[in-house]
Amino acid sequence: MATVEQAESMTETVAEDGVRRRDFIHIAAVSWAGVGAAAVALPLLNQMGASADVRALASIEVDVAAIEPGQAIKTSWRKQPVFIRNLTPAEVADANKVAVGTLRDPQTLADRTKPGKENWLITMGVCTHLGCVPLGAAAGEVKGEFGGYFCPCHGSHYDTAGRIRKGPAPLNLQVPEFAFISDTVVKIG
Repeated sequence: MATVEQAESMTETVAEDGVRRRDFIHIAAVSWAGVGAAAVALPLLNQMGASADVRALASIEVDVAAIEPGQAIKTSWRKQPVFIRNLTPAEVADANKVAVGTLRDPQTLADRTKPGKENWLITMGVCTHLGCVPLGAAAGEVKGEFGGYFCPCHGSHYDTAGRIRKGPAPLNLQVPEFAFISDTVVKIG
């Protein structure tokens, strides 16, 4: 047991502001532990981020000037096919005539295109049933009963607006985020 004199000498070692040497050692040790934890955590967090090739495909720009009305092209975005179709005035009129209430996944053509660019339909080229790639974008391919796209794997038929009309697919072809950055260039993503 400490005597009263020893206790008094211990209290004299405390600085006048109440900070002891041991407090400094504790603060320094905790600080170094924090630096060490950050040094370990940063490489782990960096490896979880997207790689450079994935970041490069975050968006693409496509020049659509050469696509004539009635034609479509296939391109790739995020390693998935994308259909870009220039609808004819007759295809736009036919798509607008469809009673939206009769559709399995009700959407108008205006819901799937940009204002002022209703003739440009941009959809993911992936069937919403099992992820197959439908036919109908390239010249000479079967377009299905509704003149849009046809998935031969299980018989899903899409109309010219990419809406499911017949077959097992539950949803319309997905419309990715896109914007026209000029009259002839569209940015997808």
